[in-house]
Amino acid sequence: MIAILFLGFSSGLPLALTFGTLTLWLAEAGVSKTAIGLFALAGTPYTMKFLWAPLVDRLRIPLFCRLLGRRRGWALFSQLALMVSILALGSTHPAENAQLTALFTLCVAFWSATQDIVIDAYRVELLEERQQGAGAAMVVLGYRIGMLASGAGALYIASASGWFMAYAIMAGLVSVGMLTVLLNPEPATESTPESLKQDERCRALLEKRAHWGPRSRAVITWLYAAVWSPFVEFLTRKGAIPILLFILLYKFGDALAGVMNNPFYVELGFTKIEIANISKAFGLAATIVGGVLGGVVVNRLGIMRALLVCGVLQMVSNLMFVILAWTGRDLTALTAAIAVENLAGGLGTAAFVAYLSSLCNVAYTATQYALLSSFMAIGRQVLSSGGGWVADQMSWAAFFSLTTLAALPGLLLLLWMMQRYPLRRDAVN
Repeated sequence: MIAILFLGFSSGLPLALTFGTLTLWLAEAGVSKTAIGLFALAGTPYTMKFLWAPLVDRLRIPLFCRLLGRRRGWALFSQLALMVSILALGSTHPAENAQLTALFTLCVAFWSATQDIVIDAYRVELLEERQQGAGAAMVVLGYRIGMLASGAGALYIASASGWFMAYAIMAGLVSVGMLTVLLNPEPATESTPESLKQDERCRALLEKRAHWGPRSRAVITWLYAAVWSPFVEFLTRKGAIPILLFILLYKFGDALAGVMNNPFYVELGFTKIEIANISKAFGLAATIVGGVLGGVVVNRLGIMRALLVCGVLQMVSNLMFVILAWTGRDLTALTAAIAVENLAGGLGTAAFVAYLSSLCNVAYTATQYALLSSFMAIGRQVLSSGGGWVADQMSWAAFFSLTTLAALPGLLLLLWMMQRYPLRRDAVN
């Protein structure tokens, strides 16, 4: 579990550098709210990572994978590239060349998404089914500590030494993930009845194409196992399409609010230090409590009912920002809003991670988890990218009221799915 904690830190570290911390940097540099909202599109790799997840699942990088194994080799390779990309992003000047800033933001997001593919697969393969609730809590804890480092930590450093130094130090913290990878073993992989059926179908296909040469047969075999089988195995399950739609919508309300939180704080007149102390540092404590409680709720209620309870709390928590918009620059109101929002967010994330993990076939862990988390990221990155434009058209109170309503479709779909497509684990419990 300690390794899962540190891997969660490694996953959480880059996100604020392309999202919350970046939006504050852009707001301080004078970039318009509409443009800040569009910067969320630079996180598109998080939504598209399922496209190259089959490569991570099957392809072996020379030297790295030979020395460390497939999972650890890919992890270290992506972390080295991530370190360089973060350093490059910090060297840009968004007020002078926003396009270059966007380009390196895209690079950070790509290598961060690639690292996530490996780390998610490692976690699912390492933990037994009964450990997924506790594992989800540890992931949330580590993830939020990573976000604290790149959130509050980066703001403290930026206030004292500038944005380049903040991003340079964050690049150095990528080494935490590297050490974790180097000090832990390569997980064992196994075949499942579903994966064996896919292998049989591939052999049947090749038997009908006896005229194909050895090279063609090898390529087809690899593509079938790496690309076709993981997607077909999942998409042919009962309820696959509603499941993907639910994953898309569950965190949408939170994400729509989150993309404009920091510009909201800046417009209300809060300083970087106040934002760091309350929004980042205090918010982390609330999220940790929420993540731990989320693991308990999953084990007590089952995954689906935990998703419902936590989802309702997530939705209601956005109303705290409506109150903050009415009160204006009030540290007590900010503290209350952050406490409620982060507690609910930690609960929801722990339940959601446990849900995604339960859906994966261990024979195709990297590709299937990447597919599922990509749909989650679409809600966070693509659908929320219009948040800046929406905020420009209305008051802050109206905007955050709208984000509350945006959570309803996902909850209504969840209620329907609980009746039609319950999880086997919940049925057993």
